[in-house]
Amino acid sequence: MTATVTGTADDVRTAVPAPVPARRRRRWRHRGAEAAWAYLLIAPTGLGLAVFYLWPVLQTGYFSFTEWGPFGGHEWVGLDNYRTLAADDEVLTALRNTVAYTLLGLLGIPLAVMFAALLNRPRLRGVSAYRALFFLPVVTMPVAVAMVWRWLYNGDYGLINYVLSLVGVEGPHWIADPATALYALVAVGIWTSLGYNIVIFLAGMQAIPREYYEAAAIDGAGALAQFRRITLPLLSPSLFFVSVLSVIGSLQLFDLVYVMGGSGQSARANPAFPRIQTVVHLFYDKAFYTNDRGYAAAIVMALLVLIVILTAIQFRLQKRWVHYG
Repeated sequence: MTATVTGTADDVRTAVPAPVPARRRRRWRHRGAEAAWAYLLIAPTGLGLAVFYLWPVLQTGYFSFTEWGPFGGHEWVGLDNYRTLAADDEVLTALRNTVAYTLLGLLGIPLAVMFAALLNRPRLRGVSAYRALFFLPVVTMPVAVAMVWRWLYNGDYGLINYVLSLVGVEGPHWIADPATALYALVAVGIWTSLGYNIVIFLAGMQAIPREYYEAAAIDGAGALAQFRRITLPLLSPSLFFVSVLSVIGSLQLFDLVYVMGGSGQSARANPAFPRIQTVVHLFYDKAFYTNDRGYAAAIVMALLVLIVILTAIQFRLQKRWVHYG
């Protein structure tokens, strides 16, 4: 018996799937070529990030579960470093100092907003010169800044105490006095970051349409009301950006403490050092002075977790006060 095929020729043709149009195939090939070029162009940057950022983080995380010998070599100790970390008074003191420095450093944000508002005034002469002067500390090496301020803060021959002596005031030993050491560091930190924050805020203010201020002036709003009702709400994205960077940067403070406060024996000779030692400085001290690298890795990994948590909280809270558009 032979099989028979029923139906017309048109039915047979419609049963066969239509070929993919040549234009669609060319589009797919074009997209594939674009993706390949994109991956090729970002490959050097991606490789650099993986080698110099991602791999050190993973390696430090592994070392935080190890104990190192005095002549190198390490062995796995599990969570012992973290248990020691939780009960270490020195770590808690360094963490308290770091948090205090971070909170006090946030005072530089309203200060930068004030200077940016002054520089944003219409028909102000020399704006470019003012920007350059404010921005100079940002491009100066942190070690050079710390050395200059260490001389300025010197209690015996520093310029600050000399100026105070001209008006009959005896200045303290700013970095060696537990009552003033932390505030002296905060002042330097605010001074070094002020120029960067001013540039960010000034750019945000100049992006606000002038029509808003003109309409508010027609309605009778004064300069202060315009600043509170227009400038601050529309500047909130810049405020959020600067606050996130300020918190992250303050939690990683090291250069100023190392140069101005010392390290190792020189730091321990400073009576005010327990008031200014930060978490990153403690990490450096444990890793390169006492050679306890496993414990030092645990300290810096705990700091990393703290930074991630605080940054996540900031991103969560920004939905309540940051206005986009």
